[in-house]
Order: sequence, then structure tokens, then C-alpha cells
Amino acid sequence: MTETLNARSVSLHRPSSHVDYGLAIGLIVLGMFGAFMSYSATRVALANAGYNPHYYLERQGFFVVLGIAAMGIVSLIDYRRLEILATPLYIGSFFALAGVFVIGKSALGAQRWYSLGFVQIQPSEFTVLFIILAVATFCGRRSEGLRMYDVVRLLIMAGAPLGLIVLQPDLGTSIIIVLVVAGMMVVAGIPPRFMTFLTIVGTAGLVAAVYLDLLKKYQVERFTSFVNQNSNNPAIAALLYEVHNAKSAIGAGGLWGAGVFNGLQTVLGFVPEQRTDFIFTAIGEQLGFVGSASVILLLAFIAWRMWVIGRHAKDTMGRLLSIGIFIFFSFSVFENIGMTMGIMPVTGIPLPLLSYGGSAALVFYSAGGLVLSVSRRLGN
Repeated sequence: MTETLNARSVSLHRPSSHVDYGLAIGLIVLGMFGAFMSYSATRVALANAGYNPHYYLERQGFFVVLGIAAMGIVSLIDYRRLEILATPLYIGSFFALAGVFVIGKSALGAQRWYSLGFVQIQPSEFTVLFIILAVATFCGRRSEGLRMYDVVRLLIMAGAPLGLIVLQPDLGTSIIIVLVVAGMMVVAGIPPRFMTFLTIVGTAGLVAAVYLDLLKKYQVERFTSFVNQNSNNPAIAALLYEVHNAKSAIGAGGLWGAGVFNGLQTVLGFVPEQRTDFIFTAIGEQLGFVGSASVILLLAFIAWRMWVIGRHAKDTMGRLLSIGIFIFFSFSVFENIGMTMGIMPVTGIPLPLLSYGGSAALVFYSAGGLVLSVSRRLGN
């Protein structure tokens, strides 16, 4: 008996030597490349305006280094010990979302950020990660599976912060939360009849929200603009013009691209928010099809490693953490790149570790650290 207890103690405290170096290196390379692409997309414009051309490189480089450090620290912590932090982090994120409406900063028609001088923090990005941790902890404690009562509690758990995020408004992050929680519930073993019922209710609720004008008309048109690209709404027409420029920039890259720091669309600033939402257009125009395909392959490799680690996790919590982060990462990639190509709505979801942004860098690196923590304990 004593030997068994000692073995369990060692299993809990000592990580195995199974570290997924491929995932770790992939995330590091991706972040460093993203910082460089933010630089390449802004250097000429900043220099022409008389500003420091290295401004965005220095800022994003700082957050990438900080994020890599956070990833390393998180990976060393046994993810099972984070159960104690799941509730405080979830509650803290809820109050942070509520506080945005009081002391937050408004930009581009949305109230999502806290301005702290050197950096702006978007709490909704951290909320996605904290919801993943909370759901994984909740489901990990229910080895017998999810009952209807548990499903209702999960819906309330996700619905409370989701409502605040919709009000900001931030429909992109809202969609991610819905997909992440739904996917995690499926992996956790929610009965199919429950999932079918929730899908029907959710669809009916969305239709009702549209017809009852709970969602503004411009929000609906913005969300469906990629389907109807001939809208007469001036605001939507301007959005579609931006998407047209984004597609033109990607197409102008051809096979090999115009070269780093080159490309008319990038140099002349025809694509809006190119260092953030539309960073993939800078990659497409400067590095061409070959460069873009290489980046997509790297993103796919990272997502694949997250999926594999989730499949081989030894417990429910580790499995759900990895799969939840896999969905978060993968859908963000699909939505962002699809948005620049006009096949998905423009929602403002960043391209993981490639788009400029300190909050997003810290979130995705911390998420990577959680998956690495799971991988380090696959042998335990």
C-alpha cells in the first residue's frame, strides 16, 4: 500500500520526459515569424511618417519573449494542480468583462479593451482560455459522465461571460466560445440526444434574436457579408472593399511573392489593420503561395500536435484541456485566413501568434503551455 501511494505521489509531482518539442518549437518559430511580419507590414509606412520603423517589431518582440517565458512556466506546472485556480480565474474574467463597460476603452465601434499605457488588454481573449480550464475541471470531476443537470450548469457557466462578450460586441470571440464549449462537451461524453436538443434550441434562439432585432441589422449584414458581396449598405460596402483589397494583396504575391518589405498593397497601406486582422495578406503578397502554404503547414502541424496530445491524455481533464485549446487555435486560424480570402465573415479574430497583439500572444502561448503540460505527463 505504501509503495502504491508513493508511486502516485511521484506521478503527481514529477513530469515525465515526454516533452513535445515539435509543438514547443513550432509555437516559438510562429511567434517570432509573426513579430517579423508585423515589422515588414509597417516598416515603410512608419518610416515615411517619420516614426520609429521598428516600433511594432520591438513591442511584439517583447510580448513574444514574455509569452514564451509564460509557456515554459505553465508547461512545468502539473495541469491537474490548476483545478484550484479554475474558479477564481473564471470569476475574475467575468468581472474583467463587466468592468470593460465602465472603465474600458472603445475603438472601432466596440468596447473591449483596458488601456494600461504601454499595452491594451482585451479580457475576452483570456476569458476563452479560462472557460476552457473551467469546463475541463468541471467535466474532469465527473467520471460517470455528464447528466442533464451538469449540462445545464455548463451552459450557465459559458453563457454568463458569453452574454457580456456579445454586448461589447465581439461576435468572433462569442462564436469561438460556443464552438469550444460544444466540442468539449462532446468529448466529455454528453448524450447525443442532449446535443441534438441544444443544437435545435441554439438555432431557434439565433433565428429569434434576428427577427426580434436583438442583433442589430448591420451586425447581421456584417456577419453574412461574405455570402452576399453585393450589399448596398455603405458600411458593409466599405467592409467588402477592404476584403477585396485583402484578396488582391494575396493574389498579387503570385508563386514566390514580391519579397519582404515589398508589394504595393502592403507598402501603400491599401489593406486596413494589416498588422493585426489582415496579417495573412502581408504574408501572401510578400512571400507568395510558397510562403503562405509554408505558414499554413506550420499552423496545421501545431494543431495536429495539440490533437494528438489530447487523444493520448491519461485523464479527462488533460484530454479536454488539449482538445479545447485545439478547437480554439484551429478555428481562429480557419476564420482569420478565410476572412482574408472572402470565404468567412470579418470578425476580428486574430491569426494565432502571427497577428500583432500582446493579449493574444500571451493567451496562445499560455494555452500552448497547458498542452505541453499535458504532454509532459503522458507517461505518468
